[in-house]
Amino acid sequence: MIILCVLRELGEVSIDNQTVEVYNNKSEEYLKLVERPASKSLLDFIAVMKEQGLVLDLGCGPGKASALMQKSGLRVDPIDASKEMVKLANKLYDLKARQAEFSDINGEDIYDGVWANFSLLHTPKNEFKFHVQALYKILKPNGFFNIGMKLGKGEKRDQIGRFYAYYTEIELTEILRNAGLDVCETYYGEEMGLIGSIEPWIMLRLTK
Repeated sequence: MIILCVLRELGEVSIDNQTVEVYNNKSEEYLKLVERPASKSLLDFIAVMKEQGLVLDLGCGPGKASALMQKSGLRVDPIDASKEMVKLANKLYDLKARQAEFSDINGEDIYDGVWANFSLLHTPKNEFKFHVQALYKILKPNGFFNIGMKLGKGEKRDQIGRFYAYYTEIELTEILRNAGLDVCETYYGEEMGLIGSIEPWIMLRLTK
């Protein structure tokens, strides 16, 4: 597989090693958690993508979303900062997932779509705008960007050590629109996570 995403090191952004280590240690447990039918947001995302479009799955986890996109005829480039998640994704599916961080993304007009399903919520708020701008650049004109985040305010670590940044709908949409993205569809819901608590979330599909 040709790696279409150019990698770079950026001193101004960093990965939260504690969060990554939690996912390394709990990859199998997380796999059981996501064993559920495909979400409407994912099915809608696949439906609007052009035939054989190239999608960056940012924070692919065990690879379930990438596998469905690939089965649906899309080309996928799954990445995750957790080496154990990457191993699991490649063990379960023929994805050629690779280990990479948010800050490794660079390039222009590469992807027809970006699927960021509850991954960017692990980046600090003072770095979030930078990542959104980088993702805007790698997205082709008229490409689609799907992002899922937890609703709330502030930043904190959960009971098992993962870092989270929370956003209100107004706060999140303002950042995304300021980056040049237009909102196409908004989804709301709540789900139980690894720590057993149920939290509300928002998912947006946007276009460049």
